[in-house]
Amino acid sequence: MSGKPKLYYFNARGRMESIRWLLAAAGVEFEECFLETKDDLTKLRKDGSLLFQQVPMVEIDGMKMVQSRAIGNYIAMKYNLYGKDLKERALIDMYVEAVIDLNELLMTHPFQPADKKEQHFATIVDKATNRYFPVYEKVLKDHGQDFLVGNQFSRADVQLLETLLMAEECKPDILAKFPLLQSFKARISNIPTVKKFLQPGSQRKPPLQEKDVPKLMKIFH
Repeated sequence: MSGKPKLYYFNARGRMESIRWLLAAAGVEFEECFLETKDDLTKLRKDGSLLFQQVPMVEIDGMKMVQSRAIGNYIAMKYNLYGKDLKERALIDMYVEAVIDLNELLMTHPFQPADKKEQHFATIVDKATNRYFPVYEKVLKDHGQDFLVGNQFSRADVQLLETLLMAEECKPDILAKFPLLQSFKARISNIPTVKKFLQPGSQRKPPLQEKDVPKLMKIFH
């Protein structure tokens, strides 16, 4: 289990996508092992690879890591994306946890029943524009720096950019009232490792299509 990190998940975004983003932003090449059937998942469970019987799972540094937050924390620490001291790390954690909350809403939208989709979309827009985005806009305004924490590139910047782009896929003008977030998006997108990940042909996954939901449900349920 040496060499490149190896990611075990299905061939879609889900909870692995933020891990892909972090590795890519750190300039780390990684391999992927896609779960195509329920048997693929069962095999991982039976051979003891999954500590809590679930994916994402990442083989890295001789470990088989599970739990997406733990994996993200490890990668951020290993590749210097986690601030320079305890206080900066606390800020990064707060910003990332809030981003994860919004990300979960965006990620689960395709799985909503038809009669719940409109209300779920309204909830996404409301929480993004009234709860989450104003906070990051204010942070950038108050400190006047290029990055969210400590004026250096961190996990918080990576995860926020990922979620801003997902939100725009959901509603293209969702950042209209947030000029500093628009500038932030352009700035972080131009960091060389991030820019590379945003190019066609990278390991970034496209938005989940509704037609793919039944196939994923069969693997995991």
